[in-house]
Formats: sequence, C-alpha cells, structure tokens
Amino acid sequence: MALTSNNWLQRNLKGDPILWAIVLLFSFISIAVVYSATGTLAYKKMDGNTEHFLFKHTALILVGLGFMWAAHRIDYRYYSRLALYALLISVPLLLFTYLMGSNINEASRWLTIPVVNQTFQPSDLAKLALISHLASMLSRRQQHLDDFWTTLFPVMLWVGIICGLIILSNASTALLLFATCLLLMFIGRVPLRQMAVMIAIGVVVGGAGLATGQRGKTVMSRVTNHFASAQDPTKKVPFQLEHSYIAIATGGITGKGPGKSTERNILPHPYSDFIYAIIIEEYGLLGGGVVLFLYLAFLYRGLKTVMNSYGAFGGLLSAGLSFSLVLQALVNMGVAVGLGPITGLPLPLLSMGGTSLIFTGISIGIILAVSRGEREVRPMTGEPDDTARIPSKRAAYA
Repeated sequence: MALTSNNWLQRNLKGDPILWAIVLLFSFISIAVVYSATGTLAYKKMDGNTEHFLFKHTALILVGLGFMWAAHRIDYRYYSRLALYALLISVPLLLFTYLMGSNINEASRWLTIPVVNQTFQPSDLAKLALISHLASMLSRRQQHLDDFWTTLFPVMLWVGIICGLIILSNASTALLLFATCLLLMFIGRVPLRQMAVMIAIGVVVGGAGLATGQRGKTVMSRVTNHFASAQDPTKKVPFQLEHSYIAIATGGITGKGPGKSTERNILPHPYSDFIYAIIIEEYGLLGGGVVLFLYLAFLYRGLKTVMNSYGAFGGLLSAGLSFSLVLQALVNMGVAVGLGPITGLPLPLLSMGGTSLIFTGISIGIILAVSRGEREVRPMTGEPDDTARIPSKRAAYA
C-alpha cells in the first residue's frame, strides 16, 4: 500500500518536493488563521455562522491547489507563448475595470464574474503575464542586451503600459510589480545604465499615474502619516496600525493560543491585510518567525530552481515569480509591524482571498514546472540549448 502511494505521488506530484511541502504547510496554516480571523465578519454578515468562511476559504484553497497542480504538469516553455496573449487580454481588462469596475474603498480594482458572483482583479492576471513575458523577452535577447531598441524599448513599453494602468487604482501593486521587473532585469544581465533609464521613465509614468488616478491623495496621506509618526512618537498612528501593534504586543513570545485573538474584533480586514498581526497575537513571535522562515525557504527553493534550470527562460521565470510572491509577503509583514506605510496588499498563501488564490496557485505551479528540469531548445535546430543558462558572474556584463 505504501509503495503504491509513493508511486502515485511520484507520477502526479513532480518538481521540487520541498516546495510542495512548503505550499501545503502554508495552506493548513491559512485555513486555521482565516477561520479564527473571520469570527467577527461571520457574526455581522452570516448571523454567527463561522463555518461559512471556513468552508468558502478551504474550497478556494483547494481550487488554487488544483490550478497549481494543473500548471505544474504543463511544460513551462509553453508559458512563453501564452504570456503575450495574456498581456493582450490584460490591457483592455485593466482599462474596463478602471472605467467601469466595482468601486470598493474609492478604487476600481475588481470585476464581478457573472453567475458565480465572485470578484476578480485583472491586475493578478496582468502581473503574472508581465513577469512571464518579460522573462521570455530577456531570455531571447541575451545576445543583444546593449541594444536599446531591440531589448530595452519593448521591455520598457510593456512594463510602462501594465504598471501605468495598474497604478491608476492600485499603487502598491504597481510599485511592487515595477520593483520585481527591475530585479528580473538585473538577474537577466540588463546593463545598469539601461536600468537607470528604466527607473527614470518609471518615476515619470508612475507620478503621472498617481496624479491622475484614484489613489494619489490616499497614497500621499499614508506616506506622510507614516513618516510623521516615525519622526515624532507623540503623533497618533493610524487606527489600523495602532491595533496591529496591540495585537503584536499582547501576543508575546508564544501567543494567546489559536482562536483567542481579541484584536480580530477591532482591526479592519484582520483576515487579509493585517492577518500577520493576528498570527503573532495567537501564535506569538515564534509563530510569526515560522511564517517568515517559510517565505524565505520558499524564496530559497525558487532561486535554487533558477540555478538548476536548463535555460535562461526557465531561470528568469522562476526568479520573477518567486520574488513577486515573497516581496509582497515581506511588504505585508513589514506594514503590520510598522516598517512601512499602510497598503492594501494581502499576505500571499495566507490571506483570505478569491481569484488571487488561483493566480498564486498558477504562479507556484509554473515554478514547480521549471523545477522539473526540462531542457530548453535552440529555436532553429531543436537541439538542447545548454549555453542559455544565466551566467553567475554578472559583473562581466554590467
């Protein structure tokens, strides 16, 4: 029986086994913490039926794991072709969402899917598509990285369009995506002088997007409040951060215990934006440290996949998606402990969400597909391209 189970796992769960274990562990933690954090929400909206959100969130996690499994079974080289089509779909979706999407908290970020009545953020699709297409462009232009029109211009065009559209209604997501793209360009050996041009253009486009978009005043207010309270301890911190600090301070080393949070009844979105504060309150600094360690372990395994990949595209794809997820996690946790201004970013793999769990699952599935280790081939001959690995000595190309 054990032998049969092992054979089934080997046939169906391919790729990095440690990465599989990390994701499954995150899933169990998420179910437990979201169940606890949604107590007040259930009381208000579901007449005290706390199991409603437990079953809904568990179902979404299972759907996300299903998409992850499906994505990891596909040869990752196909994602190079699919990325461009996904980008072409993302642009009109982002425009439509900004003009006619559901307005929540003074921002139009969501579309409501008919029939299932589930909200969907086109920025999730655009983020995945842009990282994948950027990895594809850089891998195909490794011999022309100094050519502005061949390499930087198409990269700059797509990054500017997607980040520019997203920043109109979601500044934190746009800035994080832009930072991820810069990291990917650095890993892909783009010369630093070209990256400096990219940053300059990003500042101009980003500033224009903030000024004309829906979130400019909110962003400036949050940044101003953060630095004002950091410089002057007598200034009152924002309501969310105040109760996040209380949750962390009362959690201590070992926490109050599962389901015993009190700040979940006061904090806005304790199951999403500030779920890390609830984790520390219930499981203590030890629990918070374990979650941080798991994210760093996830990043390590993703970058190990980069080192072991047989081609530039696979390595860049895995690096971009790994950094995207972990950087978002670090920003979310940093906000909860007061290291940065408040954002609306959820904690990947842990926060309660809808379609974001599906796109997170697809992203991890792609990383697992790269970790399976298929060789990339030369476009003209079809022979294995062992020379396309990303060189380890970047300095020679800077």
